[in-house]
Amino acid sequence: MSSTLAIVISLLLLMYLAYRGITVLLLAPLMAALAVFLSGDLHFFLPIYTETFMKALSGYVLQFLPIFLLGALFGQLMADSGAANTIARWIVQRLGYQHAVITVVLACGLLTYGGVSLFVVAFAIYPIAKNLFKAADIPKRLIPATIALGSFTFTMTAMPGTPAIQNAIPIPYYGTNVFAAPGLGLIASAIMLFGGWWWLQSRVRKAQAHNEGYGHHASDTAGTTTETLADTATPVRGPLSVMPLGLAVLPLVLVIGVNALFTYVVFPNTNFAALEQQFPQVDATKMAGLWALIIALVTACLTLVLTRLGRWENLKETINQGVFGFMLPLFNTASEVGYGAVIASLAGFAVIRDAVLNLSPENPLISEAIAMNVLAGITGSSSGGLSIALQTLGANYLAMAEQVGISPELLHRVAVMAAGGVDTLPHCGAIITLLAICKLNHRQSYANIAAVTMGVPLIALITVITLGTLFGSF
Repeated sequence: MSSTLAIVISLLLLMYLAYRGITVLLLAPLMAALAVFLSGDLHFFLPIYTETFMKALSGYVLQFLPIFLLGALFGQLMADSGAANTIARWIVQRLGYQHAVITVVLACGLLTYGGVSLFVVAFAIYPIAKNLFKAADIPKRLIPATIALGSFTFTMTAMPGTPAIQNAIPIPYYGTNVFAAPGLGLIASAIMLFGGWWWLQSRVRKAQAHNEGYGHHASDTAGTTTETLADTATPVRGPLSVMPLGLAVLPLVLVIGVNALFTYVVFPNTNFAALEQQFPQVDATKMAGLWALIIALVTACLTLVLTRLGRWENLKETINQGVFGFMLPLFNTASEVGYGAVIASLAGFAVIRDAVLNLSPENPLISEAIAMNVLAGITGSSSGGLSIALQTLGANYLAMAEQVGISPELLHRVAVMAAGGVDTLPHCGAIITLLAICKLNHRQSYANIAAVTMGVPLIALITVITLGTLFGSF
């Protein structure tokens, strides 16, 4: 009982201190140490750190470093080449300020589904969204929720084939790929997109009925550090601000297309016998999904570099900036995985594990959804919560699913969508960053962010669990 209480205290402090802005890189080992200390396992203190925390952290880095690195590099190349800006402005020109909300949502959605980092997208789209909302006289306080709907929801967790890291994390645990349960993913995406759009449009109509308008915001003209950062992060860099639309869209098509080609054609028809003989510890069927995503991102990055060869403002700086940008997100998440491994090694975790697994033993999808939501909410990170949950409970859920005839693909899609449920609580780093970019605060914008990133996605999650239980994965 004391060990279980130690875990609860550690988790609550992790959530509170993360909300206060302390880095997870420091918090994760400290809170893991606190849990060990409070549980009374002091004689195992150093071995738990070196053999449990560090092994879990390094194992995660070893497995997912290429995805984080290539994703960050691709996002930077898309930004600095002018491709992201070209796509965003093309959508704006087609839909116009009369449809400001859906214009911003679609621009964010297309870029994030194509593999551009959600942070790069937020920086790039904010100046465009600000001008659109001002022209349409829509309250600025709705901009963060609009960007969040396009960047943090359906393209992150539900769209089949999305290269978001959240969609890649379950692959080695369940032996799936990023296209898992495509039909259910599309249904969930539609619910998130249209449900979120309906909500935001209802807020627009309410604001118009009260003659609220865009509002006066001194920060729009004050030239603050955040504004300057947002403007310079927008992919408008001299001669690269415009590029042909076809070339701009090509890398996004390649990320999805090459991934699908290797997932459904090349790897299923490849004999991995020689590879598994040379590397007996490698399960090719489980790793093929990650390999396909790596090949797709490499292909897209090379295509961007080669198609703009001779036109880069500073290609070396772009590559360096993109590569450096992957380190903090990777090690933040890896530290949370190390923390989860330590918690799972404590005696008190067995009580928590059994309670979670027994929530709905006949339908592990419900238990999985609750576990992913809770851990994502506590850590304020969909990738962090998902990684901790799969590290500690993934094998259990896979075994339970096999017993009741639930496919790993359905487990995959439910896990990813659940991790994108309550991950956007107020202490979520992505939400804090988004509000800083828009120069707004929680009081002004958080309620609408919560509606489109938690309320509507939870409806989509319940729908997928219901359909998956009735009809299986499709």
